Amino acid sequence: MPDVLKFSIPGKPEYVQMVRLAIASIAGKADFDVDAVEDIKAAVAEACKIVFCHGSLGVSDSYEILCEVEDEKIKITASDACSDGKRVDGARFCAKCPDEGNLAVPVMESLMDSVEVDFDMGGNKIITMVKNK
Repeated sequence: MPDVLKFSIPGKPEYVQMVRLAIASIAGKADFDVDAVEDIKAAVAEACKIVFCHGSLGVSDSYEILCEVEDEKIKITASDACSDGKRVDGARFCAKCPDEGNLAVPVMESLMDSVEVDFDMGGNKIITMVKNK
């Protein structure tokens, strides 16, 4: 049975670094090597940006990270927890958003063993990534 950790994160760019470090710490404790931990950190940052940035519509007010640690793998799910009425209009994560997001999925795919991008019934983004040892 996996160890499961769940984070609810305010949709603010300054918290992406905290999420990266938390997930890196979890991966390190799960005995992933240094290179794998660095890959996971970079992929998590990209996933966070994708799920909470709505481009010209603004950013989500919150998103969730679910981390499942098993003996031979780590599974990380980033999901937008925003409803339409909770977007912060006009706020942008990056100057070129969403154009930079077009490269995020290939970057994540190069760093992780599996990446799935999906949408929930409300149209919110969900990204699930797996890294094997």
